[in-house]
Amino acid sequence: MELPLVVGVDGSDAALTAVDWAVDEAARHGLPLRLVYASLWAHYEGAVMTDDRERPSEQVMAENIVRSATERARRRNRGVTVSAEVVPDEAVDALLREGLHASAVVTGSRGRGELKGMLLGSVGLVVAARAHCPVIVVRGNQAALAGTHERILLGAGNPVTSGEAVRFAFREAEARRCPLDVVRAWRSPAHQTTHPSRSAGEPARYPRERASALLDALLHDAVADHPGVRVRPDTVEGPARKVLLRRADAADLVIVGAQRRQDHFGLQLGRVTHTLLHHAPCPVAVVPQRG
Repeated sequence: MELPLVVGVDGSDAALTAVDWAVDEAARHGLPLRLVYASLWAHYEGAVMTDDRERPSEQVMAENIVRSATERARRRNRGVTVSAEVVPDEAVDALLREGLHASAVVTGSRGRGELKGMLLGSVGLVVAARAHCPVIVVRGNQAALAGTHERILLGAGNPVTSGEAVRFAFREAEARRCPLDVVRAWRSPAHQTTHPSRSAGEPARYPRERASALLDALLHDAVADHPGVRVRPDTVEGPARKVLLRRADAADLVIVGAQRRQDHFGLQLGRVTHTLLHHAPCPVAVVPQRG
């Protein structure tokens, strides 16, 4: 049985946007959808018996949030199997646990009650940093959320740490039947010397050539496994975070890899991933590479 696509819901507008996006994603891949609302009240107070005839307001609120999100998902696509649950736990812990048995975890860009000026809610950031499955933070403009660009963008990192991200990107492009743009950024050393095989007047091109070779190595197996996907590899000079932000303007989803080290519990997201999670004009998928 296919693992479900898990969505964290909390009643916020950002979470409802994430539900809409996740319904479309589940339909593309033929996956069931699981909606999860994490309730600290249910964790600490839910099991306590009460003589009150009226149900506690916290319980009513949780049930309303889950019911509203479920109805919204079913209205959007009745062909997608939807289940929902109020989980008695803190949001990050609940989603991390759900991610152990999920194809991916989807969150909104901000949670209910978080400051309007925040670029990304703390839940989405921590889950993206610690989950053992892909995490997709739904953000961006209406064109990207609606999938009108019809292209996927993969930020090509080190082949050792990006294999899972590459496979995820090819599956996504295949399901959407759209091109896959793969970009590897490179930068010249501050004090660049001329390659010994070239004349003194010819610019050194080693960094670009190395980027191109790394890109070829990264894509070699996936291209053979997915012959129907139109791949458009490119190497671009400049800081990776700026290059990817610029390219993301014309993408429906940007995908990056993240390495999970067993000896390190804290946040393990690099500057590129942090920048995309806070500023990207489209949804961002962070795909862990176990190591």
